[in-house]
Amino acid sequence: MLLIKNGRVVDPQSGFDQVADVLVDGKKVVKIAEFIEENGAEVIDATGLVVAPGLVDIHVHFREPGQTHKEDIHTGALAAAAGGFTSVVMMANTNPTISDVATLKEVLASAAKEDIHVYTNATITKNFDGQHLTDFKALLENGALSFSDDGIPLQSSKVLKEALDLAKANNTFLAVHEEDPELNGILGFNEHIAQDKFHFCGATGVAEYSMIARDVMIAYDRGVHLHIQHLSKAESVKVVEFAQQLGAYITAEAAPQHFSKTEDLLLIKGAAAKMNPPLRTEKDRLGVIEGLKSGVISVIATDHAPHHADEKNVDDITKAPSGMTGLETSLSLGLTNLVETGDLTLSELLAKMTINPSSLYDFDAGYLAENGPADIVIFADKEDRVVSDQFASKASNSPFIGETLKGVVKYTICDGKVVYQA
Repeated sequence: MLLIKNGRVVDPQSGFDQVADVLVDGKKVVKIAEFIEENGAEVIDATGLVVAPGLVDIHVHFREPGQTHKEDIHTGALAAAAGGFTSVVMMANTNPTISDVATLKEVLASAAKEDIHVYTNATITKNFDGQHLTDFKALLENGALSFSDDGIPLQSSKVLKEALDLAKANNTFLAVHEEDPELNGILGFNEHIAQDKFHFCGATGVAEYSMIARDVMIAYDRGVHLHIQHLSKAESVKVVEFAQQLGAYITAEAAPQHFSKTEDLLLIKGAAAKMNPPLRTEKDRLGVIEGLKSGVISVIATDHAPHHADEKNVDDITKAPSGMTGLETSLSLGLTNLVETGDLTLSELLAKMTINPSSLYDFDAGYLAENGPADIVIFADKEDRVVSDQFASKASNSPFIGETLKGVVKYTICDGKVVYQA
């Protein structure tokens, strides 16, 4: 048995928020009360710390198979645990892509060995070809959760419609990356900074919000759940809000980098700050925060995208791959840039990192209650940390290295077992 004493227990699902003890037996929370005494239990003193449900990230890249020099499922799981995450959903842009049952089974066999819950999407189209749909039914039957060609937008509206119909028939949903290639220049650079500082056409805002507008309307017509990944524009928030008000089943996520920083970071951090969609303007950053405050954006997801140092450190920044590691800084960025600023309460932040993403997949996760899962994070919400370049991840491509942020994860507990301790 494990007894967590004197922590501030915060459960966003029930609204519970008070100093209490939590008793864990095996994989379950068996008791939450003001004072618990249990002879023989292992005790964690959580005085002055927050005790919350284990975090849930529905958008990570663990690069296995085929790109394990960047990350593999094991190091990705270690990074997740170090960031307070007990459940993650992997994207399918591996090599080969997770487009068939054989690859899916290989990935899930590797995932099953980890101490946290590691799930995966499958691709919408075969090998991201944008044309031929995968066998949704067979992939779901063998453990895929939902479908995404993340990183590669679905250019064909016909294919999107067919995929949505297939998703509806199989009681699942699509998660989509919205950047219309025909309206974009060089990816990873917001259009303003691309023009002013680099003198080329970058990633435009209209490429994102026009594609979102098209796709949410098709989803509305088909009566299907569509999930918008990492939106980054103020206009995108308005488009999603419009579709939701119309009655469309649209959910959306934001990545911590998009509510924390602007395109100017590229000039300081170079390729470490290059990502898709790119960091945008201050107006967009504030627009994403407004979307989080209003509930239009219900999920915070990292888009954890590890790359090898040699890939990022190239002479020509346009040739560097887009993406940053995110699992080990996500909670701190939320605490620093949303809670400390008064934009969200601690409970509201945690809801977007626990119960809301969990509910998209009907996970038995994301809440802290008696008879519930013993997936727990314990952290110091006010303690400062300087982000170092030493990560549990294989990769250290983070633009936040050297920054002072709020929030330090002290323990991560999954299935009643301590899987990370600071």
